[in-house]
Formats: sequence, structure tokens, C-alpha cells
Amino acid sequence: MHIPSSTTGQIEVLPFDAALEEALRPSPDYDVDRWLYVPNVYSEYRYILGTRGTRPLICVGINPSTAAPDALDPTLQSAQRIALSNGYDSFLMFNVYAQRATRPDDMEREYNPFLHGENCKAFAYLLSLSPAPAVWAAWGNIIEKRPYLMDCLRELAELGRGAGARWFTAGPPLKSGHPHHPLYLRRDTALLPFDVEQYLSLR
Repeated sequence: MHIPSSTTGQIEVLPFDAALEEALRPSPDYDVDRWLYVPNVYSEYRYILGTRGTRPLICVGINPSTAAPDALDPTLQSAQRIALSNGYDSFLMFNVYAQRATRPDDMEREYNPFLHGENCKAFAYLLSLSPAPAVWAAWGNIIEKRPYLMDCLRELAELGRGAGARWFTAGPPLKSGHPHHPLYLRRDTALLPFDVEQYLSLR
């Protein structure tokens, strides 16, 4: 369980570029040839966690919990299984908001513009890893927990549009119209095209 110790505005947040530079260096804690973990130490926020490959699937959730290299939580274990089942050789977990909180109800009430800006840089980096990025919308109804989350997603969708990203859901959307969260999905759940622009236009 990760309960935020403070708001992210009360801590030093490492800019994404600096965090990525550190994450690309050898680490005594995990195999950097297998994992991409930014920042590369456990903290109150996380930009990226995933495996390295030539055909990655970018999985977009809402916010990070306790997962770290070689210690994936159930959500990320499910995300990895579904990515591999759908023909991808790796998965990269990204989140609409980078603050760690196991319970979304513990997320900060007001978003941190600096953290969000650096998180957007992380998403742009992930998009740059593939000529035609594949992005899995996987946030479930949790996106309704904070009003700022949909606004953050709109900016991410704009970055995806500029990079020619293809969006998917795992199975059909929920009755609410939101894409399924990965946690309780079967490992062989098929990815289906997802019109993120239409989704956003209805909200």
C-alpha cells in the first residue's frame, strides 16, 4: 500500500530528462537491459515502468501504485500478460498522472502543473520509441476520481495525435464508456481499436 506522504508540490520532483538519464545507467537494484524504470528509485511519483523490446505496447493507467522492476503489482502483471498475448514483445506502463497512490482516493486534490508537464515529456518519449506507437487505454472508471484527470488525458491525446499513435482497449468499453482497467481481464483478452478523440468529445 502506498499512501502519499505529502502533495507532490511539497517534495522535489526530478525533471523527466534528468530522471531518464539516471535510469539509463547501470543499476545495482535491477537489470537496466530488461527494465525501463523512471525515476530509477522508489519515490512519491513514477513516470515509466516497463520492459524493453522492439515492439512495445504503451499501457495508460491513471496513477502508479507500488510496482517496481522485478516486483510488479497485480495490475502490471495483468498488463504484461495481455501485451504479450496480443503479439507485443514488451509493455511500458504509463499513467495519466504520475503521483503514487495505491488508492485513487488518496491522490492529491489539486494537480501539480510541473509534475504533469514532466509526465507529458515522459509520454512523448515513449511515443518516440516506435514509428507507429500502440497505446492501450486502460484507466477504467478511476478517471472520474479527480476532475483534472480528463484534462491531463486531453493533453496526452494531443501528443499521441502528433505521433500518429494507434489507440486500443482490452475488450469493449465499460457501460460508462470508459476503457477497461487491466486488473481482472483474462490474459487472452483481445485489443480492439479505440477512438480516443470521440471518447474525449463526449466528456
